[in-house]
Amino acid sequence: MDKVYGITPHGGKLVNLKDLSEQTYTAAEKLPKLQINAWNISDLELLAIGGFSPLTGFMSEADYNSVVQTMHLTSGVIWSIPITLPVSEANAAKFAVDEEIALVDANNTIYGTMVVTDKFRPDKKVEAQNVYGTTEEAHPGVKKMYSTGPVYLGGPVKLLRNLDHGDFSDFYMEPLETRKMFHDLGWQTIVGFQTRNPIHRAHEYIQKTALESVDGLLLNPLVGETKADDIPADVRMKSYQEILKYYYPKDRVRLVIYPAAMRYAGPKEAILHAIVRKNYGCTHFIVGRDHAGVGDYYGTYEAQELISSVESEMGMQFFKFENAFYCTKCGSMATDKTCPHDEAEHISLSGTKVRKMLRDGIVPPKEVSRPEVARVLIEGMRK
Repeated sequence: MDKVYGITPHGGKLVNLKDLSEQTYTAAEKLPKLQINAWNISDLELLAIGGFSPLTGFMSEADYNSVVQTMHLTSGVIWSIPITLPVSEANAAKFAVDEEIALVDANNTIYGTMVVTDKFRPDKKVEAQNVYGTTEEAHPGVKKMYSTGPVYLGGPVKLLRNLDHGDFSDFYMEPLETRKMFHDLGWQTIVGFQTRNPIHRAHEYIQKTALESVDGLLLNPLVGETKADDIPADVRMKSYQEILKYYYPKDRVRLVIYPAAMRYAGPKEAILHAIVRKNYGCTHFIVGRDHAGVGDYYGTYEAQELISSVESEMGMQFFKFENAFYCTKCGSMATDKTCPHDEAEHISLSGTKVRKMLRDGIVPPKEVSRPEVARVLIEGMRK
């Protein structure tokens, strides 16, 4: 058993559900097969490598109901978003409780196995309201959830095949590996930063402010499924490499992908993001304005308020930052906590406006985005 370095994993144990033996794979070829999508496969991977510790599979009905209603697993461990495997009525009818099945992709390639312990029909309206804070289909997370099958399968899983992360492979690490990396670097305190967007000057400011208090920064961008209008992961990854090359100390930052889908669940997803980074070995986590939000569904600091209410249960520490901007009078980045000047002196653009400028080939002001990053993004979006 590999040594687990660093902070205690969420729930007390770093889960490992990988079985890459030829014997297990051959046995799985004889099992009934269930086709799952890319989102399910990324959840399967995170379950198996320990990113979703202490979960050992897709949620049982009891754990699902407990998470939706109380934001805790039946064990009492805090958990904010159900990790589920939705299927059609037809597929649900194919499998019996206690039956082992193979989980395959659209090409019939086996990725894992699952013992079906639970088959249940969730109330998706209740799930939407309690997890996403709305039942509106205009919300991308709710729309996605409504579009999935009406029956959820629960049960323990195994991962039988390592996933191919393509161009991102050099930046892929499992929680066991990041923990050892931090140990080898001599980092005892590590702050995690979640992003699905390019890093702009406000991000850079809060990351570096956090870096003043810890040994290292794990820049952990999400590269799984996102909304159609989000900047593609490959373009973002190039932008991260560019800004790290020119503006960050090389011995204080590591770039590692988070191979998950984006749920856009705002405050509840902020808690999930923190839990995952804790499992990757982070002792601290940054929660900025409207963390994991979308549109106007969540208050600017609602995620910070929720995480503050459960901070004692989380087993890690949080940096909670206000909206950052460039102040022309101060001549620097600042927030309302540090800047006394009027808004007229503040330079700050919304993500939507910046994306439009980039798509139009316009480099945003240097006070908003580093020019090197903007050029990478403009070129990538043209392609």
